[in-house]
Amino acid sequence: MKKKYLIIGSLAFFQFIARAQQPKDTSAVHKVPKTAIELVYNQYNQDGENAAVTGGVGTEKLQVYGPSLTVIRSWKNKAVSVNAGVDIISSASTDNIDFVLSSASAIDARSYANIGYEQDFDEQGLTVYGGVGFSIESDYFSVTSKLGVAKQNKTKSRKYTAQFQMFNDDLRWGRLDGNEQGPAFLIYPSELRSREWHDTYRRNTFALKLGMMQVVNKRNTIGIYPEVVYQKGLLSTPFHRVYFNDGSLRVEDLPDERLKFGVAAKWNSFVGGNVILKNTINGYTDDFGILAFAIENETVIKVKPFLTVLPTVRFYAQQGSTYFQPFGGHRLDARYYTSDFDLSTLETYSAGLGVKYSPSNYKAKRLTYNTIVLRYNYIQRSTDLSAHMFSITLGVEVKDK
Repeated sequence: MKKKYLIIGSLAFFQFIARAQQPKDTSAVHKVPKTAIELVYNQYNQDGENAAVTGGVGTEKLQVYGPSLTVIRSWKNKAVSVNAGVDIISSASTDNIDFVLSSASAIDARSYANIGYEQDFDEQGLTVYGGVGFSIESDYFSVTSKLGVAKQNKTKSRKYTAQFQMFNDDLRWGRLDGNEQGPAFLIYPSELRSREWHDTYRRNTFALKLGMMQVVNKRNTIGIYPEVVYQKGLLSTPFHRVYFNDGSLRVEDLPDERLKFGVAAKWNSFVGGNVILKNTINGYTDDFGILAFAIENETVIKVKPFLTVLPTVRFYAQQGSTYFQPFGGHRLDARYYTSDFDLSTLETYSAGLGVKYSPSNYKAKRLTYNTIVLRYNYIQRSTDLSAHMFSITLGVEVKDK
């Protein structure tokens, strides 16, 4: 179920590029020692009728409730950050792994924590950062690590970035459901458990992200951010069913290696009247046969010095994988097969609105309430899947005496 709530499958990779690959913000590194605290609550509600758990048909209803906390301690030219949170996931589709309604698979929780360190070398215009973290779910345990560097020229008009990130995943079931032996097995659909369908339970992902940001003039900034990702191991989801054209049933099977290429081009433009346009174009391809394109705009409208409105729109189009067929569409001689509509040909439309309130003058001794952000986003996919996303963010700063 872990991939279903990542902003509707195929959207996840592009949002990852558009946000994680933009120039690294080193504003957390301050000369004056202080602690920044950010509280976030996210809620995600999804509905659809093409669940991969039941072979590409059936409910995709899903709710995720996700509080998180980030603390950044900065002093001189250094900063240490800690981020932790939990996602409470209620999924009607994964409830059908064993066709027992309200079973243990109906509700799950993903817990995660990350710690990072950043240091700014002012004289060289260089920032180095790194971090480690983990994520755990009943059928998933991941350890991640990253190392990155950002280099600015003397005038700070150009910045180069590079980041390497690694994920090591264990996809066995049994961590959070009272199993005394811990993670012991892959979970398959109930009627397909008479044999072992996959011979590995591990997946490793290696991602290299590069970037270049250039200030063109006082009003325009452009950037380009390529990425390459290599995955090896169990890339299938063990509890996804696939029905063939003769009515037979198997467990989803995909290649054990995947190479992905993505690139994001960004253009931020100040058009006057306290309005900034943030435009992003993404391109993506992989050796599963997927070819995709996305275009996105976030408009920043500063209504008052303390009030900003943030409307967003996004369009995404994807040519599906050669391994995808809908329910009952696969031939018996197919080498690889999936009925997961995240890998199908599709289009996605998204629109949202955010409001940012910055009460910078509201202080209580050493405590400053500096950010309150409300966001809502609606997503509609051509596969009859829709979703609503809501988040609220509260940021405060505590300065040393």
